[in-house]
Amino acid sequence: MPIPADAYWGVHTARALENFQISGIPLSAHPVLVRALSTVKRAAALANMEIGVIEPRKADAIIAACKAIEDGGHRGEFCVDVIQGGAGTSTNMNANEVIANLALEFLGHGRGRYDVLSPLDDVNRCQSTNDVYPTALRLATSTALCGLLSELGRLSEAFGAKGQEFTGVVKVGRTQLQDAVPMTLGQEFTAMGVTLAEDSDRIGEALPLLHEINLGATAIGTGITAEPGYAGAVVRHLRALTGLDLRPAADLVEATADTGVFLHASGVLKRTAVKLSKICSDLRLLSSGPQSGFAEINLPPRQAGSSIMPGKVNPVIPEAVNQIAYAVAGCDVSITMAAENGQLQLNAFEPLIGHLLLTMTEWLTRGCAALRVRCVEGITVNAERLASKVAGSVGSVTALTPHIGYEAAAAIAKQALATGSSVADLVEQAGLLSREQAVGLMAPVPQNVPSAGG
Repeated sequence: MPIPADAYWGVHTARALENFQISGIPLSAHPVLVRALSTVKRAAALANMEIGVIEPRKADAIIAACKAIEDGGHRGEFCVDVIQGGAGTSTNMNANEVIANLALEFLGHGRGRYDVLSPLDDVNRCQSTNDVYPTALRLATSTALCGLLSELGRLSEAFGAKGQEFTGVVKVGRTQLQDAVPMTLGQEFTAMGVTLAEDSDRIGEALPLLHEINLGATAIGTGITAEPGYAGAVVRHLRALTGLDLRPAADLVEATADTGVFLHASGVLKRTAVKLSKICSDLRLLSSGPQSGFAEINLPPRQAGSSIMPGKVNPVIPEAVNQIAYAVAGCDVSITMAAENGQLQLNAFEPLIGHLLLTMTEWLTRGCAALRVRCVEGITVNAERLASKVAGSVGSVTALTPHIGYEAAAAIAKQALATGSSVADLVEQAGLLSREQAVGLMAPVPQNVPSAGG
């Protein structure tokens, strides 16, 4: 097949480009995966040089090529479609060819001189797509999740800061969209921060599972074609290169066939997305209006909300995050189907799993940043409106229940709603408590608001 003269990829990549014109999204769209592939190949070269199956001159050239890619160079050469048949073979071939041709240039040779240094016999020595690709995907997912953790932590802190800011702002709480009992806006925002901090913990718990790898397993976990000593050496070198506590799976055959860790990571991401979406829906409700809705808080105005209604402003940032959550939920369904349908000793659908996992994580990371910077940090409160709603709320009668009983409290609440009279006046008229006693018992006492981290 014809290969462009300026390309670092070769014939295997060319065939993949011809066969898989599917999503239009190239592998380079996931820089963390490209870097991870290069790091795995660098560890393999170090291990192969250590055990003496690749001469140092070749290994050094491969290592230099991998480092150039890890530093961000030649990203566009990773051009195969993210959706591909072959369990990631086209991705591995793409990496092998780019690294080989870069290494050839470091050795002073032209591209394509595979008689000097081969993509398969040298760059791919002691390896298979079936252990390289899953290992790289684990590394990439781990890196991406760490980025999400950072943004999620900042967002949680932003909600916690708003909780502190709104400590003394009393409002009516709601259950099932019906008036409930008084609380503070600070408590409401702090709870949002706390729930996101809990999801950070769950994501953190998933990371060690991604650090169990099957590198050295080769085709189906038996280690066929891997030289003696390679498996131990390559994991040791990869651990040193990444700084991660990587460890070989206890059963390499099982680890090569199983995609449970990706299914677990997807589930954790879905949990985070759903909870984040719930918070965004609450923000939209609380800011609805500005005249006919709840109008308890004001979201920062970011853009015109209508091409026909002048002055209308929409909650566009929370809406965008809602949509991210819906996409994440859909990705989780697809990953579930792909994980279930991997037959026998290998799952052929890891390219889809990897693409969706990284997409989910990247979108959530960007969504958290946008929500924090463009929405949460600029939220203000309509304190007078909240105070007026609390003053006329019958939900505060709940505080009198221990003193006058449930039945009497329910009767007072119904009478207050029907007549518009104040709860305190009705309690006094019924001879249940003095007005001063009722007012004192029903007065919401803003509690100290803990930080979002606990």
